[in-house]
Amino acid sequence: MSSRALRRLKGKQRGQEALDLGYLQLDVGEEATELGEEDEKDEGPLEPAKKSSSRKAKKNKTQKNLSNIYELICDAETETEKPTDEELGVSLGHLDSEESKEKRDSQETEKGERQPEPETEPCNVGSKASRKKKRKKKKTTAGDTQQVEAAGDDIDALLETIEKTNGISYQNESCGSSDNRSVLYVEHKNLNPETELKRYFGARAVLGDQRPRQRQRQFHRSTWMTVLKDTWPRFSRPGISMSLLESREGLQYFTFEHNRDYQQVQFKFLDAVESMDPNNIVALLQMNPYHIDSLLQLSDVCRIQEDQEMARDLVERALYSFECAFHPVFSLTSGTSRLGYLRPENRAFYLALFKHMMFLEKRGCPRTALEYCKLILSLDPENDPLCMLLLVDYLALRSREYSALIRLYEEWEVHRNLSQLPNFAFSVALAYYHLSQQDDMVQSESARMKQKSDQLLQTALIMFPSVLMPLLDLCTVQPDATVSSHVFFGPKSQMGQPPALNELVSLYVGRSYALWKEGGVMVWLEGNVGEVLRRVDSKDPFVEDCENKRKLRYQSAPRNIHRHVILSEIKEATATLPLEVTTQPLMGFDPLPPLDSVVSYTRPERQNGAASSESTLSLFFRSLLPNFNLQGGVRPEDDREVARAGRELNQEVNRLMVAMRDMLANIQFQEPPREDNPERDEEEWD
Repeated sequence: MSSRALRRLKGKQRGQEALDLGYLQLDVGEEATELGEEDEKDEGPLEPAKKSSSRKAKKNKTQKNLSNIYELICDAETETEKPTDEELGVSLGHLDSEESKEKRDSQETEKGERQPEPETEPCNVGSKASRKKKRKKKKTTAGDTQQVEAAGDDIDALLETIEKTNGISYQNESCGSSDNRSVLYVEHKNLNPETELKRYFGARAVLGDQRPRQRQRQFHRSTWMTVLKDTWPRFSRPGISMSLLESREGLQYFTFEHNRDYQQVQFKFLDAVESMDPNNIVALLQMNPYHIDSLLQLSDVCRIQEDQEMARDLVERALYSFECAFHPVFSLTSGTSRLGYLRPENRAFYLALFKHMMFLEKRGCPRTALEYCKLILSLDPENDPLCMLLLVDYLALRSREYSALIRLYEEWEVHRNLSQLPNFAFSVALAYYHLSQQDDMVQSESARMKQKSDQLLQTALIMFPSVLMPLLDLCTVQPDATVSSHVFFGPKSQMGQPPALNELVSLYVGRSYALWKEGGVMVWLEGNVGEVLRRVDSKDPFVEDCENKRKLRYQSAPRNIHRHVILSEIKEATATLPLEVTTQPLMGFDPLPPLDSVVSYTRPERQNGAASSESTLSLFFRSLLPNFNLQGGVRPEDDREVARAGRELNQEVNRLMVAMRDMLANIQFQEPPREDNPERDEEEWD
């Protein structure tokens, strides 16, 4: 019996059936498929317990469609507005025919009025269940793909998950936000300078024609700091490896190691350096293209010869060689990996990172340089062998990371006394000032920031008065007569300060003077200088207290500050280095090595005594002409004392020759006038 005849026997007319709310909550596509399935079963026997099973299925379907809480809120809002029969008919435009409406009415009657019969048709039940399973699979796979895509967008979350699986946990892993991360946390994406350049100029301007070329390139190992270039030699492991020494208090201590082959290459490199001929280093690199110290030393030679592109490329090649030797547990981002500077094998990694950071800063990528600065500082934050605390404030101000600089100052001030460094004393005040000038800042908060900046700047000027006059001089600003003639900021403040403080002040002024050239900053500085003079004239006890602190502290600078000044190459600071630093020989691949170095292998003594037996005249010509070879025979010296005296003489002559080369390099010869110059003096060359 058909459904229409069954409805007529029941006495039901069209439009008298009770509406099923669960049916109205179905989607249009699902309702159409349900109608199609019911049409196929109109002529067949009725299924048992269809009412309860259909409602459970509909309930499960509505729950399956909810992927987040916002969709649940939207469904709750739509349930309050129940659609009418007319609206439902409009939404089902493709079923507006009279026959489809009758089928829909019949199906509603069957849902509410049919009684279960003992006989069932297993084929229909199986087909319907299989179709429902297919629809559920499609929905679940679609939901999974959406979740994977959403997770793929958050690269930092994926990296954090990967590093946690490797056994590395962040110091603050309660939340992935930047506020709960360590102050030395390094982001992988910010280690790539292209990320910052794309932000400035766009991806099209940065990448250019690289996209079609990447399809033809071969696949190489994925690295974070550098990328293997097609112009580099074929990479082969040079013999460097990294080992885990110990894990203590949540920190992992690593060290690089050299195998026997690399040690032999290192000995040849030391011989090439002593020959004072860069061609010997080039020949060594041709045989060993990824030797670290040779790459760094030749990079310095290229930089002196103003070949910046080649110098930067050599440093990147050294970093790539290091990164390929990383331990699987070593992390660049967590801030929990430590690398001791006392081992000579580890110092080259510090120097390569520092040189790469300086190239990035000169290239116009201060945000990327800041990440490398935090990376170097995180390798040994207690000792800070390269004294990165003298540089991190400058890079933070240049990259406009004011909040990060203030956070570092507040967290480390208790145990590191950062306010006693001139660069932090002035830079933190400048960071508060820039935050107070932002447009999105609330007026009350802006006033509080401005008051805080005034207080910090006045404290910095009272503690370090010798900063003002050199700073104004480099900024080409003529100070007021009352300021220049005052005793507090006059020449007496610069001449009477300790040598270590003079070195710190010269370093800060020579590096950061460009940050004070803005007009608003100068007006702010001028107002606070006047307030400081008023406090000095009124005999403020804080002024005398700061003067006593300056006399007691800053007597001698530690070795890491001297090392930082040498690597920074700032003229104002280099001139303030003490004699015990400038008189000793400085090697570019290892400037000012620690006095308590941990040596894992030593260089064997050379058998020939040619270097100690050469005469002073031959040493003189050899220092001027590195390719000079003595033609005559060498008289052997058997006495050890004479050999030791010869080596000392060799060192003294080398120092003298360095000074002579510098003098000869500064001599400028005037070119003779050309014939086409009508104004030349005829009697000048007679």
